[in-house]
Amino acid sequence: MAELHSERPEPTLHTALLQFIFPFSIKAGQDKELIGRLQQGGFTRFFLDNKDLEHAYYGEGYCVSHEKMERSYLPFAAHVLFPREKDADSFRRFSRVNNLQCQLEMPFQSVNFRVLSTDVFLCPFELGFLTVRVAIEEEHLTYSTALEFADRFRTLEDVSYQDKQTYIHCHKKSFGQVEDFVFKNLVAGLEPFLDPAEIDGAYFETLPFFVDERMLVQAFYGFNRGEESDEISIELRYRASQLDGLNMEGKPYTSASDPEYIEQYTSEHCYSRWGPDTYYMTNEQTFCCLSRAETDIATQLINQMYGEYYYGLLLSIFHKIVLLKLANLHSRLRINHDYDEIENLIFLINKFSAKFYFLELISQSQGREIFFQLRKVYGNDALFDEVKMTLNDLFQYQDKFQAKRRDTLLMVLTVFTVISGIYGMNQVIEDLKAPINWSKMLEYSAFEYLALFLTFSGIAVSLGLTLREAWNGIRSRRKKRFYDKD
Repeated sequence: MAELHSERPEPTLHTALLQFIFPFSIKAGQDKELIGRLQQGGFTRFFLDNKDLEHAYYGEGYCVSHEKMERSYLPFAAHVLFPREKDADSFRRFSRVNNLQCQLEMPFQSVNFRVLSTDVFLCPFELGFLTVRVAIEEEHLTYSTALEFADRFRTLEDVSYQDKQTYIHCHKKSFGQVEDFVFKNLVAGLEPFLDPAEIDGAYFETLPFFVDERMLVQAFYGFNRGEESDEISIELRYRASQLDGLNMEGKPYTSASDPEYIEQYTSEHCYSRWGPDTYYMTNEQTFCCLSRAETDIATQLINQMYGEYYYGLLLSIFHKIVLLKLANLHSRLRINHDYDEIENLIFLINKFSAKFYFLELISQSQGREIFFQLRKVYGNDALFDEVKMTLNDLFQYQDKFQAKRRDTLLMVLTVFTVISGIYGMNQVIEDLKAPINWSKMLEYSAFEYLALFLTFSGIAVSLGLTLREAWNGIRSRRKKRFYDKD
């Protein structure tokens, strides 16, 4: 950690808007119950054809055009992101206006902020997203303070000294952890639906986090113009991506000291099409826009961050989590025992690649470039290639296993057919014609009893194998219908 020693004054912001995103796993089969709980809690289902919602969730002066948002995505992507009412195999969004005036108390200062609204997304593969939409309301807001606010607020559970000294005050209530503020105040009732299976084996974590104990941050930082330090330097961009705010002494800092490293990192993670006035920084924890544009242009940029770029980020995170989940399922397979799980995994991989993972999703060039940048940062293409290799290996194993099972079944049926048919039936067939003389069987020799046993066991084995294959087929179709609903 390097403390900043700059003769330039600390840059100030006229706008700081943040969206904190928490991915979670939903307990299997509880979607409908969760939807009912959300609607009871005041959440409204989000649909693009309801244009009254264009101004509802984003604060005064900001609007997300539903028509523009739909046109930004190609039809097959828009179908997943903006579903109609009965389409469960998609991103189902529920939103609620909060408009809560709150205060974040940090070790060296307090920051007033407003919780504008919250979103809950229910997605395929038993995944969900919780988004908390926040606006910082300070007349003189320094850049470092905004970064420190983002870093403290995204930490759900206290893990550092600064976290333990941070409190949220809202409506005469105080919360020592952001987790309590979110799950006991903003979205009360969500926590029982979180699936703890994703953290089996963890020693310290208490929630199924995607990236340790922290939420992901999407942010817009609007810089004041006319100041000596209004240039958005490489250092400022690097600090935005790392959320380098204030150190233990309350002074601005950066988490790297080598200028070459900072320059290289920034060049790899920065989208600079509209520089030097506007830059976008991307990494696995943050996606932010830094701009010193005029008010009208800044408003358009904010609307994009709330609209098409927000959905692009969610889709990238969704791809990453599902790919990791599929890889994790493969790693847990007992290849010689879990035959049904292998078949289910093949089905899930095919479903994901056919319905949700496309190289081209966005119609506009600028949005497409930012989406590609996000996908590169998350490493989704490499993960998808790995999953496709897994699918190929599973297909090969399944073919060998099914061929071996068919050979074994054929051998068993052939042996029983030959022995019970040729030997057994020839010995006792006359006695089994109606009406059956059961008393005559008491006079059978040992070989005739053996023939009778082989006859009935052959019939039983044939019926048993037929019923087993029929049951496996029915169970397989039921499982596929279950995963289709998810």
